[in-house]
Amino acid sequence: MPDADATKSASSSIESDFLAHTDELISFYDESFHLIDCSMPQRNASSVDSLVEATLWHVYPELLAPRPKAAVDFVVANGIPRSIEITDAKGRVHRTLVVFRTDRGIGVSEAKSDTTCRETSSQSESDRALLLHQATHDVLTGLPNRRQFSDQLRAALPVPTGAKLALMQIDLDDFKPINDTLGHGAGDTVLKMAAERIKGVLGERELAYRLAGDEFAVIQWKLEQPREAERLAEAIVNAFKDPFAVDGISLFVGASVGIAIAPADGNEIEQLMKAADIALYAAKKDGRGRARTFTRSMLIVLEQREMLRRSLRTALQEGQFFIEFQPFVKPRASVVGFEALLRWRHPLVGIIPPSVFIPMAEADGLMSEIGQWMLEQACRAAMTWPSYFTVAVNLSPAEFLHEGLTDRVAQILDLTGIRADRLELEITESVLLERTINNLDTLNTLSLLGVQISLDDFGTYYSSLSYLKNFPFDTIKIDQYFIKDLEHDEKSQTIVRSIIALAHGLGMDVTAEGVETEGQAAWLQKEGCDRLQGYFLGFPLPAAAIGDFLRKSGAIPLAGALRT
Repeated sequence: MPDADATKSASSSIESDFLAHTDELISFYDESFHLIDCSMPQRNASSVDSLVEATLWHVYPELLAPRPKAAVDFVVANGIPRSIEITDAKGRVHRTLVVFRTDRGIGVSEAKSDTTCRETSSQSESDRALLLHQATHDVLTGLPNRRQFSDQLRAALPVPTGAKLALMQIDLDDFKPINDTLGHGAGDTVLKMAAERIKGVLGERELAYRLAGDEFAVIQWKLEQPREAERLAEAIVNAFKDPFAVDGISLFVGASVGIAIAPADGNEIEQLMKAADIALYAAKKDGRGRARTFTRSMLIVLEQREMLRRSLRTALQEGQFFIEFQPFVKPRASVVGFEALLRWRHPLVGIIPPSVFIPMAEADGLMSEIGQWMLEQACRAAMTWPSYFTVAVNLSPAEFLHEGLTDRVAQILDLTGIRADRLELEITESVLLERTINNLDTLNTLSLLGVQISLDDFGTYYSSLSYLKNFPFDTIKIDQYFIKDLEHDEKSQTIVRSIIALAHGLGMDVTAEGVETEGQAAWLQKEGCDRLQGYFLGFPLPAAAIGDFLRKSGAIPLAGALRT
């Protein structure tokens, strides 16, 4: 827990707001029971000449009696509010006080003196104490909320000379699909359990907060060495290794943590939060489910990323994008088509991987324009190939959900003159997490145009079988995750064999991606896989090299397929 010096004024703004708008008798005291502030009605009703040096015992001398004093001590020790009845010499109750703990000490709320409504007044004051707690805590998890986080971090900074403080930004991995597929009730359950796991690894010098959604934070006071913060962050990450059991379902949700140390990484709240956020981004980028401590090199990487984002806005107009084509091979036959793969050649940085720039383009709303350019260029290239070759083009979630997709596809078919059945559009399961009428209408309209629809990366998201039932797919692409261990892993073999049988039973073709060895290719051929794709069969090629590739490969059977 935070020490008194670090949090002395952390909740002052909350309490001041509360006091400014209440007509009740309420006052706040520090840990030494000195008066900090009180409401105007309390000032007017107090019999103390001056409140400047007043203590709890000056304002309420009755609390020094053994039983009331014991109740006050209980509140201080346990943090549980207590209602204390003050009686006269004849044992009659003439006032009721509700004592509750605050971040700075305790608060006292006085009920009305009318004994006929004593119970109602006592309950009312308890409710007011509860409202004050709710103003500073998250309702779902019970953790301190963003407001209290900001107040306490601001109060702790700048740290004194020689002292250190750690801030950890925590983000849950793979949480969104739970909300999307199982509903917000399941998501809320996971958030509550996640809060308990975080609290479970904290000590007396640490406090956890829920900031928003699946974002949490931890402040670690009185840090001796940065390694202490790293150990705590690793403990938080490890606390999420086990699945969450929700309604009989095991859900795997990880945690990524970004660490910033004050004063080295910043001694003001904005600086420290930015450093922790940059470290969190690095943890996500490095594969998630890990902790990273802020370094200056991370800032350089982030600045480079922002430079790329700015460059991305002009890359299309400046002709920096180009397309490579990776072949599809049919077992016992030869090449039957190509997949178009988008590439970006930055004039200063060089080739930028799609995994880097496509998320940027989606986030900045650029993917629809880029995707339209790519689709047109891919179709124009396909018109130079043999007429039975197909061309596959990936649709990002942003493109698929963008209004007017079917009209754009129809226009490009007319513009380029390519037959609709030669065009294959690949979508991932992630674009179908919300099974809306619009999604179904889009797929049905594309099918009516004659375009082939392929479900990419099959098996890597939730509820795959429901998609096969509800959407009109022509092809399933088995994700390379299941292909890489195919030669020696029986579970992978069973899964792939089942997918092939399932697809064929539903009248769909199957493409295996990521085929890199002859053994994988032979096994897939034996099991009846319709098309294969991967480095064993052919690397991505520029459009100008396809003719030479086809002349060299010809109709060579699978085992002898040429790699370029």
